[in-house]
Amino acid sequence: MPQTITITVDGLAEPVPEDLGLPQLIERHQAQHKDLIVEINGRFVNPRDYAQVSLAEGDRVELIHPAFGG
Repeated sequence: MPQTITITVDGLAEPVPEDLGLPQLIERHQAQHKDLIVEINGRFVNPRDYAQVSLAEGDRVELIHPAFGG
């Protein structure tokens, strides 16, 4: 049986499988967008690094969709 961890996504606690990677979390939240900004524990994550990022118990993840316009 898969183990779960609890992370905080956009301010809400969420149990996730302990082996969930950042790309799967983004997909799970339907947040795929070319301008998506991701922060984990207050640090920016470069999109080229998404595949190498693993999540840990207590991580705080922000999925930010910037609003452009003028």
